[in-house]
Amino acid sequence: MSVSLHISNFCLIRNNHVMAGKHLLFTGKEIAFQDFIKEAYQHFKIGYPKFYKMDNLSKLGFMAAELLLKDRDLNRDYGKDGTGIILANAAASLDTDRNYQISINDRNNYFPSPSVFVYTLPNILMGEISIRHHLFGENAFFIQKKFDSLFMVEYVTQLFEKQIVACCITGWVEMDADQYDAVLFLVEKTGQLNDGITIFNVRNIDDIYCLKI
Repeated sequence: MSVSLHISNFCLIRNNHVMAGKHLLFTGKEIAFQDFIKEAYQHFKIGYPKFYKMDNLSKLGFMAAELLLKDRDLNRDYGKDGTGIILANAAASLDTDRNYQISINDRNNYFPSPSVFVYTLPNILMGEISIRHHLFGENAFFIQKKFDSLFMVEYVTQLFEKQIVACCITGWVEMDADQYDAVLFLVEKTGQLNDGITIFNVRNIDDIYCLKI
């Protein structure tokens, strides 16, 4: 069954800037990621105390999802199982893995943190988004060498065609030391709720991914 899909919104977080739906929403003053993401969280007045306990990868993806879904209730629109989350990156949870390794290196000062260990899997990010927005549909996190728009389009389209999802959050969330990049897309069927920003295809995804902010 062929389906027609649109990107109804997108969010980019990179270079201390936040963009959603072609609008630049925030420019951070801080250079370090931890300072920038905290500044952004406070700027948007999100009010979710658990945010401060998350690792950097989850903070990045969580913030992108918050702005992607601003003024939307996907649980209401599609039910708890109707929205899928399909994400990818290249570094997996390496940023947190390094911090955990540091905590166990010194056998004479051996205090591994359970709170850090929890985040040594990249799919924990999807769990944080799911809990926040009450989404319990199909989900997968892929580790790829680079952003792969063709894979994304083919995989997500297949989920729609097989009626596994009626809506999907998909994209790239990369966090590796001082390098970070988040690009999320909200994908819905054409004619449902709105016609979206642009057609969900490889060219349009690449154009959005390559936006300079």
